[in-house]
Amino acid sequence: MDDPLLIIALLACAGVFVILLMGINSFRRGGEYAKNNSNKFMRWRLAAQFVAILLILAFVYFRRQSGG
Repeated sequence: MDDPLLIIALLACAGVFVILLMGINSFRRGGEYAKNNSNKFMRWRLAAQFVAILLILAFVYFRRQSGG
């Protein structure tokens, strides 16, 4: 757990989870709030997932290069 890239990737995954919970809460509340925010949360989640996947791939790539 000393690798900073791994820590950043895990934080990005946690961010995706938080955004997912915000989106689920939006659906739960329903009404005008859901109408105004559901798509926004989905776009944020997709962008955050993209970043998280890139960070995970970078971690795996650099980990293999260093032989660790």
